[in-house]
Amino acid sequence: MRIWLGALLLLAFSGLAQALDIQSDTIYPKVKLETTMGNIVVELDRKRAPITVDNFLTYVVKGHYDNTLFHRIIPGFVVQGGGLNPKLEEKPYGKPIVNESGNGLSNGLGTIAMAREDDPHSATAQFYFNVGDNKRLDPSKRRWGYAVFGEVTEGMEVLEAMAEVETQINTKLGWPDFPVQPIILKKATLLPRQ
Repeated sequence: MRIWLGALLLLAFSGLAQALDIQSDTIYPKVKLETTMGNIVVELDRKRAPITVDNFLTYVVKGHYDNTLFHRIIPGFVVQGGGLNPKLEEKPYGKPIVNESGNGLSNGLGTIAMAREDDPHSATAQFYFNVGDNKRLDPSKRRWGYAVFGEVTEGMEVLEAMAEVETQINTKLGWPDFPVQPIILKKATLLPRQ
């Protein structure tokens, strides 16, 4: 059942990928994230995480990530974003995707993965960077993990600086680990094929 569902979603994303030109023929596409603290470039792994990469790139090409906040920062753990605008409003998102955490990629330092709720197949638009060795987020025999789908190739120093900013509980949302000074993802761009 899971394989059939994954194949069906892959076909759906393939059609969407061609319509939006998310470089469906590129195995390792790159995305530049321009933030208020500097630029980060990630190389995505479509070979191991095709559904996740197509999902992420669909949001990139549609401009979903432009002018969003990094809203959860835990030093030595994660820097998370992709869901809120600067007014602290959640951006609309599409249907959840199948969890590809069993793809062999690990939640190591400098990787990018999909954020999700307790339901293993609840990832939509939010993503996080691992700013520590977080192998405990990988799948095990008894539980689903969090799907890694790429890694930072430029701007690791920017990510490390983000991980050290002061945080607090956001009183409007009641969320902990919220940066005191906003860190904004100004623009996410799919880079040209190389």
